[in-house]
Amino acid sequence: MALIKSNVFFTSLLILVALFGGAIGGTVHKVGDSKGWTISVDYDAWASSKTFHVGDSLVFEYTKDFHDVTEVTHNDFMLCEASKPLSRYQTGSDTIALTKPGIQHFICGYPRHCNFGQKLQIHVLPASLGPVAAPVPRPVRSPSSSSSPSPLADSPVNSAPQYQMGPSPAPLSAASKSSVWIGLCVLPLLSLIFILV
Repeated sequence: MALIKSNVFFTSLLILVALFGGAIGGTVHKVGDSKGWTISVDYDAWASSKTFHVGDSLVFEYTKDFHDVTEVTHNDFMLCEASKPLSRYQTGSDTIALTKPGIQHFICGYPRHCNFGQKLQIHVLPASLGPVAAPVPRPVRSPSSSSSPSPLADSPVNSAPQYQMGPSPAPLSAASKSSVWIGLCVLPLLSLIFILV
C-alpha cells in the first residue's frame, strides 16, 4: 500500500512539474543575447523584442575588468549617473530576479560606457498566468486630424476622419508556449504510467 501511495505522490508531482515547471520559474533573458553586456549592442532594440514579467530573470554576462551592472533610478539612467546606485553587480555573470512590476534601469558604471549606449531600460509586467485572449486594438485618432485644416480639407478624400492602429499586444513568450506544450505532451504519458503501476 505504501508503494502505491508513493507512486501516486511521485506521479502527481511529475504532472505538476510538467504543467507548471517552466511557468513558475519564469523566463531567463540573457541580456544582449550572444554578445552579452558590452558597448556594441543596441539594448533598446534588444529589450523591445522581449516581454518581461515578474518571476523572470536577467542574466548579464560581461568581462568584469571592463564592465559592471549598475541599477539606477530613471533620472540617473537619463544622465548616465552611476554614483548613487540602487544596486551594483560586478561578478561578470550576474543573474537579477525581476520581483516587481514597473520600469527598471541598468547602466554600466564604467566611465562613458553608458554614454556609448551600454544602458538598458525594461518594463516588467505582472506575473504571467499563461495564455489569455488579447484585446483587439482599437483605432486611435491621429493627431493630424485635429490640426488646422488644409486647403483640401473639404475634398471627399479627406472628409473621413483619419485613424491609425494602436500597438498590437505582445506575443506569448517561448517559455509560456513550451511549458504548455510540454505539459500537454507529458500528461498522457504520466497518466499511462500511473494506470500501469
